[in-house]
Amino acid sequence: MKLRKGSEGGNVTLMEVKGKQVSLSDTTESGPKVGFIRGIKEELSKITWTTKIELIFFTKLVVITTFTFGLGIYLFDLVIKGVLEGLTLLLHRIFG
Repeated sequence: MKLRKGSEGGNVTLMEVKGKQVSLSDTTESGPKVGFIRGIKEELSKITWTTKIELIFFTKLVVITTFTFGLGIYLFDLVIKGVLEGLTLLLHRIFG
């Protein structure tokens, strides 16, 4: 790091980052942070957001699908349980 005199008489610290000198005073409000925020705003404006109707439809679809799969798994579990209990009962009658 090197120090040099700034335009207002104060010292400005310089760093070398990947072969380039960067002033640490560049990280103030008018520096890279503002550019980064502007870049984020630009990228967010490119996004196609869902409409309220689409959001409600897909939310209902997810809830109904989750409920349906849960019910299906529960019924399948009941069938397996019944088969195993029947098999256990049969084996107890055969082998005592």
